[in-house]
Amino acid sequence: MAVTFYNLSSKAGLEKLDNHLKTRSYISGYQASKDDITVHAALKGAPSSEYINVSRWFNHIEALLRISGVAADGSSVSVEGFAPVTEESVATPSVTDAKPAEDDDDDSDVDLFGEETEEEKKAAEERAAAIKASGKKKESGKSSILLDVKPWDDETDMAKLEETVRSVQMEGLTWGMCKYLLSTKLVAVGYGIKKLQIMMTIVDDLVSIDSLIEDHLTSEPANEYIQSCDIVAFNKI
Repeated sequence: MAVTFYNLSSKAGLEKLDNHLKTRSYISGYQASKDDITVHAALKGAPSSEYINVSRWFNHIEALLRISGVAADGSSVSVEGFAPVTEESVATPSVTDAKPAEDDDDDSDVDLFGEETEEEKKAAEERAAAIKASGKKKESGKSSILLDVKPWDDETDMAKLEETVRSVQMEGLTWGMCKYLLSTKLVAVGYGIKKLQIMMTIVDDLVSIDSLIEDHLTSEPANEYIQSCDIVAFNKI
């Protein structure tokens, strides 16, 4: 389903994007795609830290662009005033070239990735040929995620809340047992209300973090104790 954002230099535009990314790791799907590059290019720089979800997503896409680890598929996201990213331009993205030219008045002619030199094109073709020849397939691997789980009020039984979280079991999901394991801890959030901050690891091909939150942690019967969940950190292992 296509998604459209408007004027990402405005507060309203950033708030909409931040809300969209509240329970998502990427603009669409479960791995970075050309949709993420399109929105990334529409931003004029790193967003303010007040937009927590946009900042998390922006830093992750910046890192992926540096290693050209972006998939070519997507679900046709669009940003008003910016041309969509094509598969050809996704092949060899550049962090520097990914920014739109601020002094170009004709939005329809914006080249999100700039012009490639002959040397860059040749290098990209050689890399693609080498990968195809070796039959190498990019693996999604595992991800380490730090999750904030918030109760409804200060009377919520936090022990029950933790028990509810850990009761969600599925193939590819491990609670509190990962390379960067942190002890589960309760963190004060003000007015006597506490939240549960818990670490987990997922096998990317088997577990969708969006589905985990929406279909398991914030739906019945778990929502008797859980009011909402937020992704604090998302790192590939």
